[in-house]
Amino acid sequence: MAFMVKSMVGGQLKNLTGGLGGEEKGEGEKSPAEAQGMTKEEYEEYQKQLVEEKMERDAQFAQRKAERATLRTHFRDKYRLPKNETDDNQIQLVGGDVELPKELAKMIEQDNEEEEEKDSVIGQLTSIQNLDLDSLKGKAQATLDDLKQSAEKCAVM
Repeated sequence: MAFMVKSMVGGQLKNLTGGLGGEEKGEGEKSPAEAQGMTKEEYEEYQKQLVEEKMERDAQFAQRKAERATLRTHFRDKYRLPKNETDDNQIQLVGGDVELPKELAKMIEQDNEEEEEKDSVIGQLTSIQNLDLDSLKGKAQATLDDLKQSAEKCAVM
């Protein structure tokens, strides 16, 4: 309420007097340091700390982006997909040598081990064991019987 009265009456009084009276600093016209309740030196140091913290956060963010880009690059190589320029740029911004977090590296290692098992002879044998040998034997026997019948019908042989 007092603010409203001051703004309404104060503004009109200033216009009426032409601003001849000594200029008073209003509450909204304090310097940033005074508004924070600090001295000028404390405020400058505070601003420096804010800038340093922002730079650290930006560096960590760039590192995480580069780690994700490395992971995407790995999967693009694995599945033979086209490379992405932005991923390469993100990796180079951090310095080019990006290590994946331990959890992600462990996931990739497990994927590689599973792929190697599937590609190996033992992996092929395990997939063969899942087949129904009786039905396979029956199909092979039926095919042989068909071949024998067609060979008996053949006049050339």
